[in-house]
Amino acid sequence: MVLTKEDLRKLMSEKLKKQREELRIKRSLSIKDQLFRLKVFKEARMIMFYLALKTEVQTRIMIEEALKLGKKIAVPACDIKAKKIKPCLLRNLENRHLKKGAYGISEPSAGRPIDPARIDLFIVPGLAFDLSGNRLGRGLGYYDRFLNRLPESAHKIGLAFKFQVLKHLPFCLPHDIRMDKILLA
Repeated sequence: MVLTKEDLRKLMSEKLKKQREELRIKRSLSIKDQLFRLKVFKEARMIMFYLALKTEVQTRIMIEEALKLGKKIAVPACDIKAKKIKPCLLRNLENRHLKKGAYGISEPSAGRPIDPARIDLFIVPGLAFDLSGNRLGRGLGYYDRFLNRLPESAHKIGLAFKFQVLKHLPFCLPHDIRMDKILLA
């Protein structure tokens, strides 16, 4: 039986929800350690992270530590009318600086937009990835459109749990932007 994109999205969403919280945290910390050892991370000045949903690879500790290292951090704010991600500078993760944005995802309450051309490294979420770096998102296209706006020099790293990485995603199109690397645990 061949899975459709929607079938795979549903399957991965269910697997993410069923993962025990302590495992999610342990695996997220392992991924953080991998990320912080990468040369591209060490050299990056402006890093764009996603603010994780409860079931995703957790990025909060990554963001906190990157800020302590003096990295400039951007996170997405969603413009629903334009169906676009707007990268906004994040100074810290205090609750007063965040609000529930589109689709229940946290975003800066008064984030200063930045030019995507300033992004050296983009940490990307996904429901599934494949060994070639292809990504399956949640189906709304926000990240796909944003990835097309990044400079070619920006490195794109997907974060995933092992069960989210498949041998091959059959429905990828030639214009889809591949990740440069997938970090997993």
